[in-house]
Amino acid sequence: MIIHLDLDCFFVSAERTRTPFLKNKPVVVCKSSDTKIFSREDTDCVMTESVGGFNSLFQHKKAFNGFDKTAWKKEFINEEGHIHGIVIAKSYEAKAYGIKTGTPLRDALAMCPNVLVVSSDHLFYQLLSTQLKAFLKMKIPVLEQYSIDEFWGDLHGWVFEEKTYDFIHTLRQEIMDTFDLPVSIGASTSKWIAKLATDFAKPFGLKIVPKEQIVAFVSPQPIENFPGIGKVLSQKLHEYRIETLGDLIAYRRLVSGWGRMGKELYAKVLGEDNESVCTDRARSSIGIARNFAPIKDREELKRRMIILARHLSHTMMKLSLHPTTYFFKIRYENGVKSQGSLSVDRAFSESFYRNLAIDFLVKLDTFPNERVHHLALYASNFVSRSHVKTFSLFSSEEDNKAKRLSEKLTQLRDKYGVDIVRAGIEKL
Repeated sequence: MIIHLDLDCFFVSAERTRTPFLKNKPVVVCKSSDTKIFSREDTDCVMTESVGGFNSLFQHKKAFNGFDKTAWKKEFINEEGHIHGIVIAKSYEAKAYGIKTGTPLRDALAMCPNVLVVSSDHLFYQLLSTQLKAFLKMKIPVLEQYSIDEFWGDLHGWVFEEKTYDFIHTLRQEIMDTFDLPVSIGASTSKWIAKLATDFAKPFGLKIVPKEQIVAFVSPQPIENFPGIGKVLSQKLHEYRIETLGDLIAYRRLVSGWGRMGKELYAKVLGEDNESVCTDRARSSIGIARNFAPIKDREELKRRMIILARHLSHTMMKLSLHPTTYFFKIRYENGVKSQGSLSVDRAFSESFYRNLAIDFLVKLDTFPNERVHHLALYASNFVSRSHVKTFSLFSSEEDNKAKRLSEKLTQLRDKYGVDIVRAGIEKL
């Protein structure tokens, strides 16, 4: 059997481990603009272990001095008295009022006036997730971390199939006893059916779907419930009047006719994809992005782009990643986006990346009189044994010198912090 573990309302549950007062109450964890990364003062941050997709490896330390019902106002109410910030996690008690992930905080307060607001502390969540992963590795030999709060485990050759329920029941209780974290666990013969079973079991539930029951289990469920079926694919399926996973199974010829994507989807829904639990999945991309109060000053925008490039460069040097494709995006206050990418045959270094980021900022800034409130940088197509890249000979001497300097900077930052060496413009 393959099991899938999903921590219930993880960010809220994590806060409840250190503030029991929050238990059984409507709680939202909210996030606003990052005020530390762009500071001209040195900040204290930590590079953590990877905890799956969509989570930055760099997090700033945040002092915890207990919970204060009104503390959120300092961070989420600006000088004009406007409430900003969005909900990134909600308790089941808050969900009952209609609050969702992504709900603006001002709306959440209107929907539930007595909701308790907590400012997010991602470093705390990542460290807690890392501790849980170490614990699970002692219980499950083959473990894959899918995200900060989700794991898969392969029990084949470790737990007899008929003992699966006893194993996951005990495991759930051990996690609660050790970490005070509620978790739901699903089990089946495939990864994606196990994940679907977990969603069905929430909150704090257990669900096993044997192979012979997969079709009966998935058939009545809406297609949107299946992992990997997003808005675009869902809309396409609805156009063919495919409303449930049972409908999708019945339309095998149609779905299989969509090529590899259709065949893979069909196999996953039937639990026949045979995708293995991967303990060390190769990273396909890495990035950093920040929202901030809208700014018009282009020199300040340039300074912030350089800061993000420095943080991401240090991360890639630490992980020994050598990207060959770079992606940049800016978003204006009015919601308009401008983005672009470039593949190059140059060895990676911080100076090369910084200059590339500055060039792209100028290129992408098609509305120089509009205010910008979001910057994003990503890198991908890493050089590896299976992805060999021949770099340009014309710039090899310059690139190798810059790379050696980047390696020295990485050593200094490891010892004294990521802000110990900055570009001159960062403090202007």
